[in-house]
Amino acid sequence: MGQYANQPDFGTEAAAVTASNTISNAKDLKGACLYVGTGGHVKVILAGVTGASGSGLPTASEAVIFKNIPDGSFLPVIVSYVLATGTTATDLISIK
Repeated sequence: MGQYANQPDFGTEAAAVTASNTISNAKDLKGACLYVGTGGHVKVILAGVTGASGSGLPTASEAVIFKNIPDGSFLPVIVSYVLATGTTATDLISIK
């Protein structure tokens, strides 16, 4: 989405997202846009946040909550993680 890093102007990959409190390389969405099917709050860690923990991974304290996202919306940000605690929206899809 957009012109973030080497991403194309339009999404070419989509996958269902399961929110998780685990922050690891395996859970990294690698800079995806989010589609919110069923609205609510979405707690995310934005792409590019590396954290100060020495591991190169961000921490939950660096997350932000987008509140009251309506059904069928796109979040206009690029994210790496969707955290379960604080996320009430469902039917999330990552788009890259």
